[in-house]
Amino acid sequence: VEQTMKKSVAVLPGDGVGPEVITESIKVLEAIGNRFGHDFQIKSGRVGGNAIDDYGTPLPQETMDTCNDADAILFGAVGGPKWDDPNSDVRPEDGILAIRKSLGLFANLRPVKVYPSLINSSP
Repeated sequence: VEQTMKKSVAVLPGDGVGPEVITESIKVLEAIGNRFGHDFQIKSGRVGGNAIDDYGTPLPQETMDTCNDADAILFGAVGGPKWDDPNSDVRPEDGILAIRKSLGLFANLRPVKVYPSLINSSP
């Protein structure tokens, strides 16, 4: 029995390479949806440096509301040279940190490859 699903996805492209990566990620979601009959409802939000530029904050309340209402969050990247002022009171990465805190999240999962020659150096 094939089961289909309907899920809402908050899409936060962010800055730098984020929008490019998210554009391709959405294509993958659409292909999965088409192949398996799933319905991914995409709603975009602003986060990071571009949100600072437009709203004065790295995480507008509207974006946080979108995240709270979503089944999943697809996050691009935040920050870049334009916002690399260590003395700034508002920084792009504050957006992702606020999302993590609000949703009780604590980690970024990233792919890892262990090379056989280094396996004995790993705990």
